[in-house]
This record gives sequence, structure tokens and C-alpha cells, in this order.
Amino acid sequence: TTSIEKSELLSARLKKMNIAHQVLNARYHEQEAQIIAEAGAPGAVTIATNMAGRGTDIQLGGNVEMRIEAETAGIEDEAERKAAIEKITKEVETARNKVIQAGGLFVIGTERHESRRIDNQLRGRSGRQGDPGTSQFYLSLHDDLMRIFGSERMDGMLQRLGLKEGEAIIHPWVNKALEKAQSKVEARNFDIRKNILKYDDVMNDQRKVIFEQRIELMEGSDVPETVVDMRHELIDELVTRHIPPNAYPEQWDTEGLQTEVLNTLNLELPVVDWANEEGIADQEIRDRLGDAADRAMAARTARMGAEAMRQVEKAVLLHTLDTLWREHLAMLDHLRQVVGLRGYAQRDPLNEYKTEAFTLFETLLARLREAVTAQLMRVELAEQPPTIDADEDDFSQFEESHPDPQIGMDAGAPAEQPETGERGAAPLRRRAAAGAINPDDPSSWGRVSRNAPCPCGSGRKYKHCHGAVK
Repeated sequence: TTSIEKSELLSARLKKMNIAHQVLNARYHEQEAQIIAEAGAPGAVTIATNMAGRGTDIQLGGNVEMRIEAETAGIEDEAERKAAIEKITKEVETARNKVIQAGGLFVIGTERHESRRIDNQLRGRSGRQGDPGTSQFYLSLHDDLMRIFGSERMDGMLQRLGLKEGEAIIHPWVNKALEKAQSKVEARNFDIRKNILKYDDVMNDQRKVIFEQRIELMEGSDVPETVVDMRHELIDELVTRHIPPNAYPEQWDTEGLQTEVLNTLNLELPVVDWANEEGIADQEIRDRLGDAADRAMAARTARMGAEAMRQVEKAVLLHTLDTLWREHLAMLDHLRQVVGLRGYAQRDPLNEYKTEAFTLFETLLARLREAVTAQLMRVELAEQPPTIDADEDDFSQFEESHPDPQIGMDAGAPAEQPETGERGAAPLRRRAAAGAINPDDPSSWGRVSRNAPCPCGSGRKYKHCHGAVK
């Protein structure tokens, strides 16, 4: 069949006719191997979609290896296992001869597929390695293939010839019309794949550029030079954006430039005062910003260390590049889904996609320069406090306590525990702190167990004295 729905429809009809059969349509993937292994047995009926085409090995009489593996799994005695294998081999050979005498595998196609290649693969199941077999396809003029791509005159012409409903149509014209319909479908699918490949080429060209740059960053040692180039290119973009070329000083957006420098380069520079100087030009402002950024980066590198800074630069570059590239791929997918609407405006969607993709790629590179520069101008190494090894910690200052869950008291401790002594320290309290306890100052008691004697000296438990819930 051509679809899962049609295979299940045929299965329902065979069940009504009490015909035992198996269904191979990818819904019972756990049983696929067993179904295919038994498909060549005498009298076996298997309903399959085109997944039973190329690569499906239907052996006449059944699959010997599958039967041996299934039927001898629980046999441990070697002689008994050998006898079972011989018995199974003989049964399969007998079944194979029976199937060959009956004519071999019979492949019945309920309709023709859109591609002639699929039909040929299904036919090939009946001629495995020289085995005998037969294939036959049934066709209706109301099938999707003939209805959409077939000749509309065929139905009317056959009716004029006097053919009745359900009568077999065996005529060269029908075969010719069918081949033309399949050729149209194949040509249409080819054009679709060709068009998709053109869109993929645009993404592939950008992918090559990104991956080449990523490999250079991973293997190369010129990462500092790349970072410096990014920083200077970003400064050029900022200055050009706020101080357009050939613009009068009154048209300069120096306040916006100063804000951008603070947000991006993390530098508080008097850009507005620079712009008010007599005879200053945009190139001088660009040079001053570059020098200030280089000095700040050099001071940061000196604090962190050159080797640590190189590692940070490479890590930031790779992480930022990967993140922005994933976002860029998602944007290209969205663009590809909607760019076809440009055709309503009499524009070529492919050319529009190329133009928009190139613009997005330039935006990606600009965002990469800005993000990398902004992060590196703010990066700091945080020193973690030294961790204390558990083996080196002195646990002798603590008392071991095992409260009884039934009575809520320490089962191994005496009823009355003095405040000092060899084993008299209160649970959950350090011995070192015991000597500094002031009975009149509850703030010096620290954490006291609820069942321990109250540090005030009353002789009652803490939970009944100062630890009582009020």
C-alpha cells in the first residue's frame, strides 16, 4: 500500500474475511524483524507499506537464523540444541521447496506509487537471488496519482468505449498515461529538491565561513590580534554611527557616542568635551577612543596575567560565536518559511532570501564584535576562597549524638549532662565554646540541643527553660 491508513483498511477487511495476516507499516517496529522473517512461509499473508522495499530480505520458507535464535534460546544441552537446529533447518528447507513449487513470493500492489523507483523495488522482492516470484499491480482511475496527474480525457474515453464499473482495464493507453503521470510527479519532486538545494547553498556558504573562523580560533595563536581588530572595528562603527562622514559638528551626536562608549567599552571618557575642542575631527576622536580602550585592556591583562587572559579571550570568542550562530540559523529558518510571500509582489523569493540572509550575516558579525568586546572589557577573575579538606578538619571538637526517634532524646547520653567535662559537652555545641558560656548572657550560649541541660544552670532541659516555645 502507499500509506499506513490504507494498510490498516486492508487489514480490517481481511479480518472480516478471517484471513490470517501480519501488518508491516512501522507502527509495530518491535515486531518488524519477526514479521519479515515469517513473510516467506507457505500461506503467509503480509500487508506492508513501501517500507518493505529496498533492503527488505524476504526468504522463501522463512528465515532460518531467526527461527533458530527464537526456538533454541532456552536449550542449554548441546546435543539437544544441535538436534533442534537440524530439525528447524529441515522444516525451513521443506517449506522453501513448497513455496517454490507454488510459484514463489507473490507481490500484489494495491496502487502505483508516485515514483517508478519504488514500484521497481517492490517488484524486486519477488525475485530475490534468482528465486521465482510474481508481481501484479492494480490500478484505478480514481487513485490519487491518476486523479491529480493523469489525463482527464482517459475516464471519458473509456466510458464511451463501453467499459463498466469494476471491469479490468488492460490497454497500452492506460500504461502510457500512468507512466506520464509518474514522470510528472518525479519532475515536480526533482524541481522541489533542486529549489531546496539552492536555499541550502546560501546557508552552506555562511556555514563554511563561520566554521573556518571557528577552527582558526581553536587552533591558531593569533586570538589577541583578532580581539584587537574586533575592538577597533567596533570603535569605527560607533564613531561612524554617531559622527557621520562630512557632517558639521552641530550634527554630531556626541552624547549618544559617550553613552555607547560607556555601555560597550565600559569607559567613562569626556567625548562631549573632546567634540567641543577647536578643530577636532572624527578621526582624532576615533584615535583617542582606540588608545583609551587599548590602555584599559592592557591594564586588565596585567592584572589577570597574559596566559589567563588568552584563555578567557578564546573561551569568550567561541562561546559567543556558537550562541549567535545558533540564533542566526533559527532566523534563517523563519525567513525561509515566509520569504515565499515575496512572490506576490512579483519578486523572486530566492533572490530575496539571498539578500536578506546576507544582511542577517553582516548583522551577526557586528553583534559578534560588540558582544565579545563588551564582555572582555568587563571580565574579571574571581578568586575562590581556599576549601578545607574534610580529612584535615578537626572534628574532635564535636560530640557524637544519636537521638532516639521514639523518645526524642540521646539514647547514649546520661540523663544529666554537666556543662563541662570529658563527655559532658552539650550536643551540637563546640567544647571550645563551653568555657566561654555566660549563664546570664543567652547570646553566648550558641546553639543548644533541646534535650540538653539549660546553660543558665536551672537544672531543667533547655526546651523546658529558655528554649520553651512562647
